[in-house]
Amino acid sequence: MENSPSLSNPADIAIISGYFILVIGVGIWSMFRTNRGTVGGYFLAGRTMTWWPVGASLFASNIGSGHFVGLAGTGAASGIAVGGFEWNALFIVLLLGWLFVPVYLTAGVITMPQYLKKRFGGTRISLYLSVISLFLYIFTKISVDMFSGAVFIQQALGWNIYVAVISLLLITAVYTVTGGLAALMYTDTVQTFVIIAGAFVLTGFSFVEVGGYGALLAKYSSATPSQFSSMDPQRYNISPHCYSPRQDAFSLLRDPTTGDLPWPGVVFGIAIVGGWYWCTDQVIVQRCLAARSLTHVKAGCIMCGYLKLLPMFLMVFPGMISRVLYPDEVGCVVPEVCKRVCGTEVGCSNIAYPKLVVSIMPNGLRGLMLAVMLAALMSSLASIFNSSSTLFTLDIWTRIRPQATERELLIVGRVWVLFIVAISICWIPVVQAAQSGQLFDYIQSVSSYLAPPIASVFLLAVFVKRVNETGAFWGLIGGLVMGLCRMLPEFWFGTGSCIFPSNCPFLVCGIHYLHFAIILFFCTSLLVLVVSYCTQPIEDQHLHRLVFSLRHSKEERKDLDWEQQEERERRARRAAEDRLRENNTDAAAEDDEKSGICHLVGRLWGGSGGSSQTRDDDMPVEPQRLPDISEDPVWKSTVDTNALIMMAVAVLMWGYYA
Repeated sequence: MENSPSLSNPADIAIISGYFILVIGVGIWSMFRTNRGTVGGYFLAGRTMTWWPVGASLFASNIGSGHFVGLAGTGAASGIAVGGFEWNALFIVLLLGWLFVPVYLTAGVITMPQYLKKRFGGTRISLYLSVISLFLYIFTKISVDMFSGAVFIQQALGWNIYVAVISLLLITAVYTVTGGLAALMYTDTVQTFVIIAGAFVLTGFSFVEVGGYGALLAKYSSATPSQFSSMDPQRYNISPHCYSPRQDAFSLLRDPTTGDLPWPGVVFGIAIVGGWYWCTDQVIVQRCLAARSLTHVKAGCIMCGYLKLLPMFLMVFPGMISRVLYPDEVGCVVPEVCKRVCGTEVGCSNIAYPKLVVSIMPNGLRGLMLAVMLAALMSSLASIFNSSSTLFTLDIWTRIRPQATERELLIVGRVWVLFIVAISICWIPVVQAAQSGQLFDYIQSVSSYLAPPIASVFLLAVFVKRVNETGAFWGLIGGLVMGLCRMLPEFWFGTGSCIFPSNCPFLVCGIHYLHFAIILFFCTSLLVLVVSYCTQPIEDQHLHRLVFSLRHSKEERKDLDWEQQEERERRARRAAEDRLRENNTDAAAEDDEKSGICHLVGRLWGGSGGSSQTRDDDMPVEPQRLPDISEDPVWKSTVDTNALIMMAVAVLMWGYYA
């Protein structure tokens, strides 16, 4: 890489060192708190969150360093159309609060596989969801997060991309061991506010540097690399449209056939993928289920919607400014030059945002911005590692080995984390090269091939009583096969770039991925409905408060497979009691032998530090009350009015930039 390390001044180094010491210190403090079982206590505390932490959590769990790198990179490469992914969410979060969450609340569920299990019965749909979730974790979250963090380290320190990835993983391991998920509860919110504040400061510096919004409009169209502006393009045998900014760069809605983000896909395709993410993803929905009332859920969704206006101005426009200021690096197209600048031959648009951070931000503030973004990234990685490990061990491994001991599950969980890290590192070259090196397009394309069937099944499950388990299952399988028939050839042949087009046949890869998402969604929906109507319906006694039309039903619901569920719960309770007795016996025997150092190591690794470890297991769980989704008329009218205002603001912004 041709750039010299940018973080060599004492102010930046001191800020970065101090920040990481603070984060690890918070982790150690939270680890040694007397009430270490706060996570269990949190989930047993009931629905207590008010609207503003709900809205902030929705936004914070959605925005990460991958957004900064991906949105800014695609903005630098092709303009503002990528902002449509963010502005579509303004409408989708309203569907979440007004249509989906009321059903999830009345169903009395905590997880999304749990909802589908109550709605349809059986276990194969929940198993499918677990497997596909792990797949999406690896290929759209872990690999993307590692890559985006490595891009920041690469720009800041001049390291090789793989050295940066390994370093990131080692620091994450230290962060996870010392602070773990307990520390996230204390650091995530602060980091989010600091990131937003830093992004505002960076946006201000960027617009000052470029000369204002009017100057950006004027200069972006001429932001071509110097080797083409001063020399004969034929020398490189590269078509002008490969290095010239798009003429429709400042348009949200683009030509349906020639546009890089065609308007039917932006309007409808993004809505389908967004429906999967915002209305069915466990991380998002869990935050809504923690709210103290449905009105607080709706108000939180409105707050999140307003916050989703920001990425266009805090990420997309700075990315475009970065191309104006650094056209030779950010806008490079000559493969040898790109390889030297950022380590990949297909383009360097992904460095747009970190390039601004290390070049424009003043000393100290630059170090703080990089430290916070990397710390937030590591928090995200730690959470994903934990979630995927839990998903694999409890939902998949226990099916393979029902008699697995607790020690075996612990070992399998750790080995699984190593396995997915190895796969993710091996997948990074694909992330680098996919979608002409544009990270956000890569994320959305993979989601467009795998998510529409899930969105279809959830939508039909909530709103169509006639849909049954057979229809939902074969719809998911049929949709998965269709999605893989598009995704696998695309990765096999590669998505190519402007200079090196892909050899993938047009019949397979010629349809834009957002258009494909629309086709896949409707094909899956048709398959679900046809199979459901050709098989036995589910009786209403099994559907009370599980579908939208019966959400206010007061009749008793007889859950499907309730006998098997009760038997499984009885076996699980007996196994848990046996393990608890064994653990207490072992702990009593070991307590006399352990030294102080052993206790410390045990606490560091999250092991037993004494008999207090089991207090959450002994805590009685109160029977769950049926959630009340009734609303105060005044506050209901208030949130409904605010929803209409937010939609009006969204339509105004869409209209202005369309």
